[in-house]
Amino acid sequence: MEEFDSLFLFTRLRDHLRLFSASSAVAASCAGGEDAADECRDDAAALPLKMAAIASILIAGLAGVAIPLVGRRRRLVRADGGIFVSAKAFAAGVVLATGFVHMLHGADSALSDPCLPESPWRQFPFPGFVAMLAALGTLLVDILATKFYERKHRRNNTKKTAAAAADDVPDGIAVIAVAPEPDDSAAEGKEFGGAHVHGGGDCEEGGGVASHVRHVVVSQILELGIVSHSVIIGLSLGVSQSPCTIRPLIAALSFHQLFEGFALGGCIAQAQFNNVSAVLMAGFFAVTTPAGIAAGAAAASFYNADSPRALVVEGLLDSASAGILIYMALVDLIAADFLKQQQQQMSSNGRLRAASYLALFLGALAMSSLAIWA
Repeated sequence: MEEFDSLFLFTRLRDHLRLFSASSAVAASCAGGEDAADECRDDAAALPLKMAAIASILIAGLAGVAIPLVGRRRRLVRADGGIFVSAKAFAAGVVLATGFVHMLHGADSALSDPCLPESPWRQFPFPGFVAMLAALGTLLVDILATKFYERKHRRNNTKKTAAAAADDVPDGIAVIAVAPEPDDSAAEGKEFGGAHVHGGGDCEEGGGVASHVRHVVVSQILELGIVSHSVIIGLSLGVSQSPCTIRPLIAALSFHQLFEGFALGGCIAQAQFNNVSAVLMAGFFAVTTPAGIAAGAAAASFYNADSPRALVVEGLLDSASAGILIYMALVDLIAADFLKQQQQQMSSNGRLRAASYLALFLGALAMSSLAIWA
């Protein structure tokens, strides 16, 4: 009996020591960040790698967003050609994988971290919940922005028509503008186009007002979703002091920016912005991640990526970005091309249909594979 009691006490003591050691390790990690225990930490070697990352990611982002813009402006590719349609499908797969594989996973890792209190962060699936709210919020913004731009476009057209009519009237003759009676069938058609514009994301020449408005809205919302998570990506790399972590991230994030830039550039090109607006949108996307890296490098000495506040902010932003990107990929990119506008073209061209499906899966797989390093 005494031997049994001694063995029992020894076992309980051992368990308590293990629990204390684990708790101490977690507390140390939360207090000082995981880099403090990283054997590969080298502040002097990390800074040049961060500078290289800024240059590489900036060039990749500019190249990715410029390819579709330059190709469309220079008429190197046709908007309804097989190359452009397949490239759009590839880009849609990239955006979808970014939301599901990268953003949701990062949000789940941050919000389930041991540094956070168990209640409420590990008692409720916040990543999926916030992503759902972000997707529904994006739907609301999508509808309201589409209606706003449609009304603005109609007002501008009405003013231009009235001004042109006034110029054609001789001096001294009064002109009374009478609004035409609305055509119910035309109104229904426009409303239907505005409502199903979620499936009408193509802004080809001659595609109509609703089509053009859709691509203006899609490009702006997509840029918002991409930029929001680019900041988090840049900060994460910038605060790291481990060359072993930074080296693989340089290549992975460069390809990441290249693919996402291509997706965004295609939407900007189809929205037919003027040159200044297109350059501003492309440049803002390209500099966001490098700016995040620079900010992270400047804050690396005092910023603790494992602090509860940082983890919560990162997890919530990643969740919201995931919801935005998943909505945009499924509704405004994939459904628009595969279910609506391109339906007739694809159904009459088996090769184009097969190439588009293949490009869609290749884009999703290519972006998903980057999760191994990033």
